[in-house]
Amino acid sequence: MPIQPTLAMLAIVCPLCFFSGLVDAIGGGGGLISLPAYYLAGLPPKLMAGTNKLSASIGAAAATARYMRGGHILWRLALPAVALALPGSWLGTLLLNALPDQQIVRMLVLVLPVAAAAVLLRRGSLKPLIALPCAALPFVCAATGFAIGFYDGLAGPGAGTFLILLFTLFAGMDAVDASGTARVVNLASNVASLATQIVSGHVVFALGLAAGVFSAAGAALGARMAIRGGAKVIRAVMLGVMALLLIFMANEAFF
Repeated sequence: MPIQPTLAMLAIVCPLCFFSGLVDAIGGGGGLISLPAYYLAGLPPKLMAGTNKLSASIGAAAATARYMRGGHILWRLALPAVALALPGSWLGTLLLNALPDQQIVRMLVLVLPVAAAAVLLRRGSLKPLIALPCAALPFVCAATGFAIGFYDGLAGPGAGTFLILLFTLFAGMDAVDASGTARVVNLASNVASLATQIVSGHVVFALGLAAGVFSAAGAALGARMAIRGGAKVIRAVMLGVMALLLIFMANEAFF
């Protein structure tokens, strides 16, 4: 029997998805908040992952539209990344659906601190790590799209942050262009994973759509803040929320 969202579930998930969309549109890492929020709302791991993909896709679409209007998507590099993010995300999601529920929770408990560290270490003024020839950049972005797409389908939290870091360090993008280009790739990987989850019956549509509205509102605000140069993500608040949720999930997974 399909799960029907309660008012308590909506009260937990929707506000956190607004904050998740805001954070994700600025610097990635929104999954650190939204994914455990679904867990706190009582969804089993596979439904948690699938429903999160629905709301995250709606938020990513809103952020992508805002960055597109601002001219901060480098399409020459985004399209190769999107082309390989799609099969990467599909493969990652197939592996996710093959894992036992308890294994998924334990995997997320291990992944969340690593993703949180990436959010902490990211800075808007990162310089390219190496100077690559222009002809090599589409291939580098394509490989990045596949790797992060696979990770996004399998786990998810921090995928946008990893994309921004890699686009900045290896493709020489500035922070805003990297954020905008990452949104397109993240949207593609979310949609590919979502399609697989829908076929598998792992999406609670009523809850995911409601949370998606809040995620889109947060994402639109976050993208506008980033484009205007005021992208100062409140890392302490985000990491505080993540730490509390991580403690809860660790307790459920191991004790």
